[in-house]
Amino acid sequence: MKTLNVGMLGSGFMGRTHSNAFNQVGHFFDLPFELVLKCCYARNRENLEKFQRAWGYESIETDWHKVIERDDIDIIDVVTPNFMHKDMVIEAAKAGKMIICEKPLAMSYAQAQEMVDAVEAAGVPTCVSFCYRRNPSIALFKQLVDENRIGRPFHYRATYNQDYTISKKVPVGGASLWRLDANVAGSGVTGDLLAHSIDCAEWLNGPISRVCAHTEIFIKERADAVTGKATPITIDDACMFMAQFQNGSLGVFESSRYARGRKNFNTMEMNGENGACYFNLEEPEYLQFFRYADPETGKKVEDHLTGWQKILVTNSEHPYMDHYWVPGTVIGYEHYFINQLADFLLEVAGRQPVYPVPTIKDAARTQKVCDAVIQSAKEERWIDI
Repeated sequence: MKTLNVGMLGSGFMGRTHSNAFNQVGHFFDLPFELVLKCCYARNRENLEKFQRAWGYESIETDWHKVIERDDIDIIDVVTPNFMHKDMVIEAAKAGKMIICEKPLAMSYAQAQEMVDAVEAAGVPTCVSFCYRRNPSIALFKQLVDENRIGRPFHYRATYNQDYTISKKVPVGGASLWRLDANVAGSGVTGDLLAHSIDCAEWLNGPISRVCAHTEIFIKERADAVTGKATPITIDDACMFMAQFQNGSLGVFESSRYARGRKNFNTMEMNGENGACYFNLEEPEYLQFFRYADPETGKKVEDHLTGWQKILVTNSEHPYMDHYWVPGTVIGYEHYFINQLADFLLEVAGRQPVYPVPTIKDAARTQKVCDAVIQSAKEERWIDI
């Protein structure tokens, strides 16, 4: 087996999810690689040493350039705050490293295009962590679309709501709340949450052609987490937008961090001529499917068999599930990252993944839609993409 050495840039929440995937993927998938957690980077040495002990990295580094420069690193995994992605990815590409990067890809589409140019010039494999594509229920959703069980689509709607920033006492910045800082995150819920919704929408329903959006900042000023000084908030707390897809269907998207009671409420629904599908991440092991017509003949199914089916997506014939447990036993959030890494490594090995991974070029497309949403909200008009 070939050894692939991993350099992890970042040691926060996503550093944990990605490190776990590197540790676990070989236990569930037959891969031609042995993965070694070679080096991890963060600025805070004390926290980095804890991270190293927890996940088994061989070495640590407080200068990310030195990680990329190492000859014994094969994969660079970027899980730092958004404003650092561009420089890290471009430098890793020039060094000839394979690249995994968290979403959103960049602070803007212009930055994203620079990253695309760098990785294409280098010819290195890339993967951007739109992990929800690897949820077996969403992967089954994609399978049903590809099998024409939805038929001609008419409507697509997505919601991604949380509630963790409602309190005025929540500060901005620091290690845990940098997503509220425009200089670090780029945008608010549009880049953080709706990027996932947009990626899944275009994966399931094809390209979005135009958008019309409105955003809102509910609390205009917060205390800085480090200095305590009052700081203006300039990123979106909530966003809603209408969309038109190239296939003629209509879309409605909504996201908020002020949806009291919602912790990670990520839903998607498609209504078509032959049927419909609905998914809710707070019940991740289920896919709801409405069967109306046979995908081959177009003939309507028997009246007494129409209605929503709630499919428990745990059988071996469901996407990814043949790698895990027996039917009826579910997998969790951490497995989406394991599935994603497995597909990436299978592609690197020239083998067939369950589904191709989204590349940096694909993620730049999502960034372009996010930018159009923000532009539309500012200019209060439809924006063509």
